[in-house]
Amino acid sequence: MIRSIAVSAVLLLAATPLRAQPPAPTPTTHVLTSLTVKPDADRAEVLKVLPEEVRETLKLYLDGKIQQWYSRSDGRGVIFILNCRTAAEAKAITDGLPLSKANLATFEYTPLGPLAPLRMLLQP
Repeated sequence: MIRSIAVSAVLLLAATPLRAQPPAPTPTTHVLTSLTVKPDADRAEVLKVLPEEVRETLKLYLDGKIQQWYSRSDGRGVIFILNCRTAAEAKAITDGLPLSKANLATFEYTPLGPLAPLRMLLQP
């Protein structure tokens, strides 16, 4: 249902002539954070740090900072959806994780927000 609405909104946007007024900015509501274990990381060192990494991650979840978390299918790390408004805020959170402190992982941050084309459905 939501997918159909999203597709309809995108199609409507493509078929509607552009107006002079700029679209409303999309607010960031979460930050998608990808943690990847470095390819050259010593596996023994990663396994040594992992129990503390899991505990710290669990604390972040219980504190409401992690909305969702997933394991990467390739086994190289995890994906977090963090309750943040900026990538800098997400980085401040992940900088405290043991894998980050030990320089064993890299992070990528993608700000997320509501699907902007859905605003077209609200216009008269």
